[in-house]
Amino acid sequence: MSIYDLAVKKRDGSETSMADFKGKVLLIVNTATGCGFTPQYEGLETLYSAYKDKGFEVLDFPCNQFAGQAPGTDDEIHEFCTLKYNTTFDQFSKIDVNGENESPLYTFLKSAVKEDTIEGMKNKLAMKGIEKISTSAKEPADIKWNFTKFLVDREGNVVDRFSPTYNPEKIEEKIKELLA
Repeated sequence: MSIYDLAVKKRDGSETSMADFKGKVLLIVNTATGCGFTPQYEGLETLYSAYKDKGFEVLDFPCNQFAGQAPGTDDEIHEFCTLKYNTTFDQFSKIDVNGENESPLYTFLKSAVKEDTIEGMKNKLAMKGIEKISTSAKEPADIKWNFTKFLVDREGNVVDRFSPTYNPEKIEEKIKELLA
């Protein structure tokens, strides 16, 4: 199975194939509008703006599984992101990333890379605290919180997984390598 065999729901409820992103470098992120990590939308937009013309896409999947931090409809979430953070990358319909109703995309991503890359002792300690309050993370590979980021190369291989504490800007060098 390939990431390109999967389909996801757009904000309008229609389905789109991940094959539409074949040949692109992807940063796939589960997001929330009411989270301490929500300002990462700025870094995600900065990366997208800098590299979208070179074959890079940010795919935003709002998720309300972590302390109810993504309330509202898909349209309300989109409006918040575009007004507050001027986001222009693709934002999809709200999903579950863990559990019985998890998106097949996230089942695939989590099976490809089971652990987050976490930088620095402070961030490792923060993630330990987050893991204790994350009620939907039942399995070791489960997503622990909002703003977990998966990097996918042009061939559809999941090459890395970054913790919520990992700032998007720090992924830039890896993105450049994959785009070269």
